[in-house]
Amino acid sequence: MAGSNPLVFLRCSVFTVCFALLFAWVAPRIVPAPHVYAQPAQIQAPAAPIAAPAYSLPPAKLAQAVALSRIRNVMDIVGGLWGIALLWLLLSTRLAARLEAWAESRSQRRWLQGAWFFAVLVVLGTLATLPLDWFSQLMEKSYQISVESWGIWLGDEAKSLALSLVFAVPILLLFNWIVRRWPRRYWFGAWLATLPLLVFSIFVSPLLSPLFNTFEPLQKNHALLVERLEAVVARTGIGIPPSRMFLMKASEKYNGINAYVTGIGVTKRYVMWDTATDRLPEDEVLFIFGHESGHYVLHHIPKLIAGLSIGFFFVYWGCAVFAGWLARRFGQRWDLTPEHPSATEAPLATRTGFVVLLLAASIANFALEPISNGFSRHFEHQADVYGQEAIHGIVADPQTTAVSAFNHLGEAWLEDPNPSPFIEFWEFNHPSVQTRANFARGYNPWANGGHGEYFPK
Repeated sequence: MAGSNPLVFLRCSVFTVCFALLFAWVAPRIVPAPHVYAQPAQIQAPAAPIAAPAYSLPPAKLAQAVALSRIRNVMDIVGGLWGIALLWLLLSTRLAARLEAWAESRSQRRWLQGAWFFAVLVVLGTLATLPLDWFSQLMEKSYQISVESWGIWLGDEAKSLALSLVFAVPILLLFNWIVRRWPRRYWFGAWLATLPLLVFSIFVSPLLSPLFNTFEPLQKNHALLVERLEAVVARTGIGIPPSRMFLMKASEKYNGINAYVTGIGVTKRYVMWDTATDRLPEDEVLFIFGHESGHYVLHHIPKLIAGLSIGFFFVYWGCAVFAGWLARRFGQRWDLTPEHPSATEAPLATRTGFVVLLLAASIANFALEPISNGFSRHFEHQADVYGQEAIHGIVADPQTTAVSAFNHLGEAWLEDPNPSPFIEFWEFNHPSVQTRANFARGYNPWANGGHGEYFPK
């Protein structure tokens, strides 16, 4: 095997660092600075009153929110680009090819060779992104969003790595086998294999959460709250009994407020963070519960699975075409070794070739992020509407309750009240807190005897 050119590695490294620094300089400028309006020189005719934003922060917290949002935006973009750059570096320096040769020397059995290769690849990926994760955690701690100790944080990182080795390595072995078995139509076989994996990942997710956080039945210390939640359950008809309502001891790690629904079938459950139950009025907890219930009642999880299934079909095909072009264009430089010379896609059947597929998938994931986030924002907006309607007749003022909940949520996470439209379009998988609060304040379908979108009364 030919040796790698050190100038290639240096050039790629400099390119990656410069690109990261470029985004670090540009991204803060994408977020508009607060406007300062000059006083008029003379008295003008009174203008129509402009409604104040539904979500606002005190000046000190506003300054923190703007600064932290800029950091988050930069880290999100740099993180996505670094994942792409890392795979490119593995290929361009021929480190992936060397890793494949090393794995082949470890065993005569092909599946063990693959296990060694993909296990080391997962570890390298984790170590390469660890500095970015550390910096993000440092920022969250400095702004008191996170209260997690560094020891516990490192433990969580180790657990995540262990889970990646347990789940990702077999899946990568399966996909690599599919590429070898069907070198021309492997993308279709990979798509078929993805469908049950999607369902499995949703099913198993709540079973793995206790590895990272402490859970207890919500009824254990919040029996009266559960009674009020059951009124929302009765109105929505959602099948989540008290036995599937849990409290997560989030305050051990975070100051943020959150709640979520997770799982499918027998693992379906509702989880409320203790930061929410301890700091929010019960009416706001009911609204949050109504919002989360909306995800199930409106079938967002099945729709998500269906949407991803359709999307992956075209993405996998596109990645196969793009990866095939990359293999033809850079195959010799990356030391891809074809095992089926008669097949055009043959280089991709090697383990090094599979890294080319991962590179194509990473580029697609970054480029298509606004599309997936757009669908997510649509679902979240529907859940907001559903949640506000679900508590109608249960709380005194659904509008005020929802607006107050969004203000508490935004303040707890230091969300910028005025995010850049571009950043919201590209990175946000929820509508901005300002957008949600403004809508909630104006949503009153029951005025003049009307009714909601999802409830007859």
